[in-house]
Amino acid sequence: MTILYIDGDACPVREEAFRVATRLGLEVKVVANGSRPVRPPNLPNVEMVLVPEGADAADDWIAERITRGDVCLTADIPLASRCLAKGARALGFKGRPWTPDNIGGALAGRAVAQELRERGVNTGGPAPLTKEDRSRFLAALDAAVAAARRDLAAPPPRAWVAFE
Repeated sequence: MTILYIDGDACPVREEAFRVATRLGLEVKVVANGSRPVRPPNLPNVEMVLVPEGADAADDWIAERITRGDVCLTADIPLASRCLAKGARALGFKGRPWTPDNIGGALAGRAVAQELRERGVNTGGPAPLTKEDRSRFLAALDAAVAAARRDLAAPPPRAWVAFE
């Protein structure tokens, strides 16, 4: 069964994700460290997971549990990379699917931006979500869940074997 994991401390599309998950019959785990309290939606398919405060505590919790056939909603590029490494799907809050083809460049861009910030350069923050972003997110979430379900139905990828 596909599980939807939400990196919940700063997720601006929780309500949209809850609606899609309820429509598709998905179990949802909203993982947060409590630094920004998240109001539980009082839905039977949504579990609020409170992890201890600390850098990456929510990310670690998700990365330890996510598996092939699951989907993670996150703006955290390193978390998205960890999810992809486990065979799961990852999706940004504006509907950008993280894939093995684009995650390396995103990690590199993140490192450059972090270096600039450490040098005092204002790199700006993410732009607020628009109606178009939310619409793109909804379509991308439907597609990610469908792909994750196909992943579950397909045989697991075979490990590479050296031939002698």
